[in-house]
Amino acid sequence: MIPIQNIYYMLSYAFRALRGNGYRRMAAESFHNSAELCAAILCRGVSAQLKRGFQREYIPFTESLTAVRGKIDITGSLKNNSMLRRQLVCDFDEYSINTYKNRILKSTLELLIRADISKQRKHEIRNLLMYFGDVDTIDMYSVNWHLQYYRKDEEYQMLISICYLVVKGLLHSAQSGSLKLAEFDEPQMARLYEKFILEYYRKEHPELKVASSQVEWALDAPNAHLLPQMQSDIMLSRGAGTLIIDAKFYNQIMSPSPYSASTLRSGHLYQMFAYVKNHAAQGGDVSGLLLYAKTDEQPSIDEAFNMSGNLICAKTLNLNCDFSEISAQLDEIMKKFFM
Repeated sequence: MIPIQNIYYMLSYAFRALRGNGYRRMAAESFHNSAELCAAILCRGVSAQLKRGFQREYIPFTESLTAVRGKIDITGSLKNNSMLRRQLVCDFDEYSINTYKNRILKSTLELLIRADISKQRKHEIRNLLMYFGDVDTIDMYSVNWHLQYYRKDEEYQMLISICYLVVKGLLHSAQSGSLKLAEFDEPQMARLYEKFILEYYRKEHPELKVASSQVEWALDAPNAHLLPQMQSDIMLSRGAGTLIIDAKFYNQIMSPSPYSASTLRSGHLYQMFAYVKNHAAQGGDVSGLLLYAKTDEQPSIDEAFNMSGNLICAKTLNLNCDFSEISAQLDEIMKKFFM
């Protein structure tokens, strides 16, 4: 079980926009569930967008008009007999706030009104929705989440990511017809956990080179196109030293066996071994770390294995504690491998 407050801290590292002045006071707030946390972030973010102005885009329209605007659609005008009504069908672009991203924001806010959040938060959301009068709603269960963002869209990217967490975590209640936001599921938390660790080291340890880099296959022949890509979660480097981290978020860390003691998952070890040995072939001191989020059911793990000259470790990161302790655990990893 991860405290809601720690999920906020993880989000604030994963999305730099949450570190801005408008969100800092949230660190001192308490939230009784995930829905309340997400609603609070969206309310702060949308309020800030109102002051700056909603994002706008040129959106194509086709309408029958009495005055020409844009391009005349002759075929459409003849087909609709619009000229008999002294109108022409015109194709034109309008600079509008009815963008796809704003539709996602509006529809998510409407869903949250039916979620398990405080009356005060619902009142705040209703006030914000008044400013979305020119924005259409969208079917949230068929949203295309793979949107393009630009450098100036950092806050929008964060807000849409929060919308994604909300929508993917919604469960229909057969009894009341209301919506309840379940605790974030394993795939959602896995993505957040990985991005949190990456951005934590990037912000708190500028002395390290921090990236999510591909590992090149150490081949004798140029036929790498036949092999799958090796994409690391986090790669920390300083000087000749490199640590490859695979961030793992699983409800069950160990692989159970009916005949012997539980073991580390073989696929995770094989993958890390391949990453480390192939990257080490390029030179330097390369180590690997399987960093598991500690679950309530599983014991803590802190093991190291010397494999063919390289150190590969497996360790759990306890997220069910004060965030200062989480920070200390991550700092201790850095010291172990780079001090």
